[in-house]
Amino acid sequence: MTAKPLVMTLLVRDEEDIIAENIAFHHAAGVDHFIVTDNLSTDATPDILAPLVERGLVTLLHERQDTYDQAVWVTRMARMACTEFGADWVINSDADEFWVAEKGNLKTFFSSLPPEVNVVSAKRHDFIYCPEEDGRPWHEVMIYRKRRSLNHIGLPLPPKVAHRAHPQVHVAQGNHEVSGIGPQVVVTEGLDILHFPVRSRRQFERKIANGGAAYERNTTVPRTMGRGWRLLYERLKAEGSLAGYLREYGFTREEILRGLRDGELVEDRRVADFVAALRGGRQAYNMPRSRSER
Repeated sequence: MTAKPLVMTLLVRDEEDIIAENIAFHHAAGVDHFIVTDNLSTDATPDILAPLVERGLVTLLHERQDTYDQAVWVTRMARMACTEFGADWVINSDADEFWVAEKGNLKTFFSSLPPEVNVVSAKRHDFIYCPEEDGRPWHEVMIYRKRRSLNHIGLPLPPKVAHRAHPQVHVAQGNHEVSGIGPQVVVTEGLDILHFPVRSRRQFERKIANGGAAYERNTTVPRTMGRGWRLLYERLKAEGSLAGYLREYGFTREEILRGLRDGELVEDRRVADFVAALRGGRQAYNMPRSRSER
């Protein structure tokens, strides 16, 4: 019997610096197919995805609404993974999230789960941003992660969930919960998410500007949703940039050394080494380049 596919969904907007690496990383880890919704990208993201669509690796949807209805759009992809691709498991991810199994790869991890398990909760680990290194490729300098990660308003970073495919699944805003799949049997060990939210000041300010404005236009999502995004958007409008915030959020070189010494930071090169091999031609993957690299 042919194994059912492992499918990942991605909601993207202006992710040219990371989207190819994300897809390559997860494909190498056993993801069979990617359903991607592009929401109004104006950079090279659609150009990067086009050859992957031609190869049959990516199914690309276009969402023209500028309201960040993430729950609606991701739910659509998750149900498609079940009904059109016959998926076994569905991972609902963001472009800055890299899912890793503690043992083996993603394919073997999900294949090993008992049939009664239908949800896996994965912890997220933030990789740090160093303002002094801004301008260098993110994958060369983002090799240190926090031992304890907090979100942008100082709360513990919530996990994300993957789920067994179901035609009536509903994915909540943020991809933190699912419903509509019956009684849930949840596994909370075995998966981690390596998270690269701030890769450059330019990338992060554009993300906050786009997402913050979209949340303001959304009349269906409660204002308690996306609180960090909304607060940063207000700060961006008030100050004209997020340079001040990123100085507070980021780490100097000296702080990195101190964090490593004190155990607050951990060196983790799993993504960095993969991308270095990918860009050096040592991974069997045809990775398109962003416009800035052409």
